Amino acid sequence: MIKRGHKVMLLCPEEAPIFAAASAQGVPVQALPIARKGWRGVKALRHWLGAHPGVSLINTHSSTDSWLTALACVTLRHSPPIVRTRHVSSIVPANRPTRWLYGKATRHVVTTGEALRRQLHRDNGLPLEHLTSVPTGIDLSRFLPGDKAEARKSLGLKPEGFYLGIVSTLRSWKGHDYLLEAMTRLITEYPDLQLLIVGDGPQRENLEGKIIHRGLDAKVKLVGQRDDVPLWLNALDVFTLPSYGEEGVPQAIMQAMACGVPVVSTDVGAISEAVKDGETGIMVAPRDSIALTVALSRLLADAELRRCMGAAGFERARERFGSEVMLDKMEAVFIHTAGRG
Repeated sequence: MIKRGHKVMLLCPEEAPIFAAASAQGVPVQALPIARKGWRGVKALRHWLGAHPGVSLINTHSSTDSWLTALACVTLRHSPPIVRTRHVSSIVPANRPTRWLYGKATRHVVTTGEALRRQLHRDNGLPLEHLTSVPTGIDLSRFLPGDKAEARKSLGLKPEGFYLGIVSTLRSWKGHDYLLEAMTRLITEYPDLQLLIVGDGPQRENLEGKIIHRGLDAKVKLVGQRDDVPLWLNALDVFTLPSYGEEGVPQAIMQAMACGVPVVSTDVGAISEAVKDGETGIMVAPRDSIALTVALSRLLADAELRRCMGAAGFERARERFGSEVMLDKMEAVFIHTAGRG
């Protein structure tokens, strides 16, 4: 948005990882005490808005910042409109306060998948014209197919064998447990198979214990949070995200597709808007390690199927999920909401 000529200010708690990341990338950022719901955050936002009367709109991304911003704005005589972005498919309460937040306090709602947009219309009665679906965009200049052998060499991985990978925050509902169950079966058929778990999070210690308990410590590598995700994706034969949680369209799936890697995932949230079963990957039922094993084995056994699905995923990602596509749609929402369209 900055490159498109817009003035941008990121407001977030000082302890949030995005604070340091924004500073490092030259994005204007200001720390406010808005990590939790409470009057301290409302007052801080109210004071900031009062000191910046030229703000055209505010884009919120979570329940906490949406409530804090809505309450701050409603107490001001002149306040900017709010655009609320919803990234997950969790149920939105149908109570009166939440109806006010989504229907009155928020001028427009953006969802990261059409399934989420339809859900809010169906379950919460929000008119479709109040909702726009815009999948989160990925940088197609970073996420693109690369040389597998070179990627493995750069990461210190063995050049031979199969590599299966997952990129996500280490949360229970991302399905790592079911993936480990699948691995215990897969390694009997594919003894040279390795699983790369990229990311960090609250389940790391739990996963480390389960890896040892299952005797997979020689087969599973927890590589932690990485800035070189494209390299890890290009080292893979198959990407998987066996999530059973409240997803939108996960960025990692779109990133894997943009790198030409076939995907095995689950039909939750709006994942099916990215992964076309039998075309760009294989969809399985959530919480089903046997179905996951069968799907992964099918891809590992068939190099031509991996190639075809990877190529189809690459084309789909470039057509629908590039950051410029997202920016075009979000810019249109912002301009219309700000009353300048």
